[in-house]
Parts: sequence; structure tokens; C-alpha cells
Amino acid sequence: MTNLPPSAASLRGAVDLSSLVNPAPAVAPSAAGNSSLVVEATDATFSSILELSNSVPVLVEFYGQGLAPSLGALVTEFGGRMVLATIDGTKNPQLVQAFQVTEVPTVAAVIGGRPLQLFVGLPEESEIRAVLDQVLEVAKQQNITGTVPVNDAEGAEPEPVDEPLPPHHQEAFDAISAGDFATAIAEYKLAIAQNPRDALAVAGLAQVSLLARLEGTTVDEIRAAAASDPSDVDAQLAVADLDISGGHVDDAFLRLLELFPTLDAAGKNLVRTRLLDHFEVVGTDDPRVVAARRRLTALLY
Repeated sequence: MTNLPPSAASLRGAVDLSSLVNPAPAVAPSAAGNSSLVVEATDATFSSILELSNSVPVLVEFYGQGLAPSLGALVTEFGGRMVLATIDGTKNPQLVQAFQVTEVPTVAAVIGGRPLQLFVGLPEESEIRAVLDQVLEVAKQQNITGTVPVNDAEGAEPEPVDEPLPPHHQEAFDAISAGDFATAIAEYKLAIAQNPRDALAVAGLAQVSLLARLEGTTVDEIRAAAASDPSDVDAQLAVADLDISGGHVDDAFLRLLELFPTLDAAGKNLVRTRLLDHFEVVGTDDPRVVAARRRLTALLY
């Protein structure tokens, strides 16, 4: 089991941490079955899963190394209230990195474009059912209560239809798809310069900036540096970035809010700025953001 996802909001035009892929029109039926409720997803098609998750929760099952997907039959019992996306962990490195998969099977969910870690390995069926019931409850809390028609015919998966993104947003998305975070940052900054109230660009800039900071690092390196010197502001900021990217929102906020009072003015400004970025990544309407912002305000004054 895991914590709730970072936010109920799905930011159209801002690239989610799990969507480092090129946009694709639709996903193909999975080899695990012809049901429209089970699809095979890849690095190149995962943006379709993100779009679909705005209507129904999508379970994500990573398999590989001689292990076949196994949750298809269970998901179909929910009658179209959720979809299963199966992913070969040996062939899709972007998704493996985005979901921080270290072994298979690993099971997660995507609700409203946001990743939700569930479990590693396969628990007893009764425990899995309980987890899936909670996934549906989280989706309900976020008003994601659609259904997908059950159809055993191939090609029955509905095709999401997107409106075009604004030019700088599209350039940023394309740059992220190519791994060019610097260009994406520049494009979002241009969008904000043209319209300072462009909330999607502000959120997108915060998200891609986080990705750029984490690029080329490893989990072990980041956590070791933070543990070795709790007073190192840069190390604590890095591990907070890591926690945000993995959905450990409360841990990230608590770390920085507890660090804040111990710092000089320059250090406090760094932490305050990073927290504001994290608020945008998580979603400014998220209850955890509201609570953390309230505590930050109290620390400032």
C-alpha cells in the first residue's frame, strides 16, 4: 500500500513526472487478452494512458524476466470501472525510471494523470482486491468515476482526443520527450513572460525543473548525501526533490519545513523557493500543500 497521489488536479499542458513520452493516439490491446480493459503500454504510448486516467483509474503492472502479466482477469471483474496497462519492464526504460521500478512485478496506478505506487510482488488475491477497492475510492474522491465499455473485439480501446497545446507548451512537451529539459524550461519561461497568469506553464516549469535537477543522479547517491550531512541544504533539497518525484509528498514537506528554522537568511530563501516549486508540482489545491503552505507562512512571520 502507499500514500495518496500528489494531487487531485490533472494539469493539461504541464507534463507529469510519469509522462516523459511522445504523445500517441491510442494504446493497443494487450497480449494478456483482447478485452478493452487490458492494454499493453510502452514508452511511446503512455501519454494515452495518462489521458485515459482522467476518466477511469488505470492500474499499471510491470512484468518481465519470464513473468507474464497476471492482473487482467481481476481487473475485468470491475466491469469497466478501471483499466489495466501492462508494461514490459525490460523494454521501456523511461517508464521504469519514472515509476522507480526496481523489480517485477511492480504494480502502480495512475489517477487523473498522477502516479500512485501500490505494491511490489503479488500479495494474496484478497489483499489485491482490497487495494483495488481503495484505488476506486481515491478516484471517486477526485471525481474520476467514468467507465470503459467492455468489448472483447480487438481495436475497441477508445481514442482520447486532445485539443492542441499552446505553442510554447507544445515546444516544451516535445523537448521533454527528447530529454532536452533545458529547452523545455526556456519554453515554459517564455510562456510565463507572455502571460504571467499561465498557471499551466508555471506548473510545467516547476515539474521540468525538478526533472532537470534529478537528471544524472541516483537514489542511493541522493539519500546517502542527505544522511551524511543533515545540515547540507543542497543535499536536503535534493532528497526532497526525490521524495516529491516518488509521491512521498509529506516526507518532502516535513523535511524542508523542519530544516527551515535552522538556516540563515540565504538558506531560508532557498528552501522557501523550493517549497513553492513543490507546491506547483503537487497541485496548489492539494490538502497537503494547503497545510504545508500554512506552516511555511507561520515560520516566515
